[in-house]
Amino acid sequence: MSLIHPHRDGFKTGINAYGDTQEKTGMDFDIIIINNNDTWAIKENEKEVAVIIVEGTGKIEFQESEFLFERPNWIDCDPAVIHMGPGENVKLSTSSQSRIAVVKTINENKFHGRVYLPEDIDTEHRGKDQLDDTCYRLVRLAFDNTISPKESKLVIGEVLNFPGKWSSYPPHHHSQPELYYYELSPGWGYGHGELGEDVYKIKNGDVLVITNSKTHSQASAPGFYMYYLWAIRHGDQKRYDGFTYIKSFENMLE
Repeated sequence: MSLIHPHRDGFKTGINAYGDTQEKTGMDFDIIIINNNDTWAIKENEKEVAVIIVEGTGKIEFQESEFLFERPNWIDCDPAVIHMGPGENVKLSTSSQSRIAVVKTINENKFHGRVYLPEDIDTEHRGKDQLDDTCYRLVRLAFDNTISPKESKLVIGEVLNFPGKWSSYPPHHHSQPELYYYELSPGWGYGHGELGEDVYKIKNGDVLVITNSKTHSQASAPGFYMYYLWAIRHGDQKRYDGFTYIKSFENMLE
């Protein structure tokens, strides 16, 4: 099944794993809950790692430098993202309970990572003034093929889907595997994730796996903001450099 939802009842302190993503996409995905005034270290000798601050406050220690992060919510605030090559490590020290997303993929290539602070995030007002703003959303790009080292195999970003609107619209596709991790505000809300001819009811903490060049679009129920972190793994034969809309929809955007 493409929808993975082991944590609809909430997250526990520590690692909350989504076990099926590696086999389907080549990417591991976890949500880590770090309690107030606690620390957490992450290091993978054979994997490239992206660490995304979904919510929380604290300090990042990486490459002999320190960075502060403060993200009270994902509606108003951009993320901090730590991108690490194999063998690099990061230490997070929290001053409030923090929720961290971690994406990992095997990568035999060494490279030096970096920290992307909120001011480094490229936020696009995609869909604005198109189709009566029904697909207006914020697309927050952390890093892609034009920003990250050529040895990297990950692309990381976020979408803020406004209440009652669509995103990832018109339906589009690409050959590289992708996963979406969702949150809703208020948390008891829902949305819909369209994957090819299938439509899934999305709830807080769900992950949708996108493979086989399937088209995908999303919609949030009225009254609920829907957030999703998106992670793409570059193909071994073709790196991700963008998506393709379904042809019949392209003229709608003019």
